[in-house]
Amino acid sequence: MIGKGSSISSTLCALRYGNDPDKRAELVYSDLVVGDTAEEIIQEFKAVQALNQNCERNTLSFVLSPTVNDGAQMNTEDLGKLTRAFIQHMKLQERQAVANVNRDKAHTHVHLYVNRIDLNGKAYTDSFIGKQSQWAAERTAKQMGIQTVQDVQLEKNKALAQTRGEIHKAHQQAIQGSTKDLQTYINRMQKQHITVVPVINKSKQLQGFRFEYKGQNIKGSEVHRSMSASNLLKSIKHAKRVVLSGGSIPIAPSLAKAVAQKLLKIVIDKGIGI
Repeated sequence: MIGKGSSISSTLCALRYGNDPDKRAELVYSDLVVGDTAEEIIQEFKAVQALNQNCERNTLSFVLSPTVNDGAQMNTEDLGKLTRAFIQHMKLQERQAVANVNRDKAHTHVHLYVNRIDLNGKAYTDSFIGKQSQWAAERTAKQMGIQTVQDVQLEKNKALAQTRGEIHKAHQQAIQGSTKDLQTYINRMQKQHITVVPVINKSKQLQGFRFEYKGQNIKGSEVHRSMSASNLLKSIKHAKRVVLSGGSIPIAPSLAKAVAQKLLKIVIDKGIGI
């Protein structure tokens, strides 16, 4: 679950957006509000906001986004509980508030609007409200038993590590034998369902390589250091240009220099070994 928050002044536009019927909006939470339409609610907000003339951005806007899987399994009551828990962690109880769920996209999300001015005319401190929203969302997700941002990131890291391992294994197989022609290497990787994407800079020079596999697009050096552009090009005869199916492409000077330095190191190491 992700939580985003900010202070806004255009409350009416925000309320209209959150309560848009075209977005399959549905009320999931309200407190100290009796109106149904955005126009009615804004008038109620303004009546309280009149108690504090110094605060300009006098409405707090939040977007609460469970993961796609969690959101699909949560009904209106569940989302109401989620919103209430978030408000408690943000210490925003006893304030005018309204929240609507939007289900127009696969990613179910809640738009929550809270009056920054309380019934005593005191403004809620919005310093670092973005970070506060993230923290409150994390606590809310744990309380609700749904995935947190950390849970999602951990899953992504595990999947990425597995993908990197598979790409590196394919690279080790593809690099075996004669690979003086870069296109040969690319074709071998393609047979293993991995697309090698040459990165061309504005000067139309080869700058590096990226690898596409299982929906991931990863820079070569991020897969494994042996797959950096300079390491990969060490096996190419002509260090100033590489030959691809579309023709020859010049290598960027910085990359050519890196390749030359690696080749020189190999020669020196061999000489020391002899």
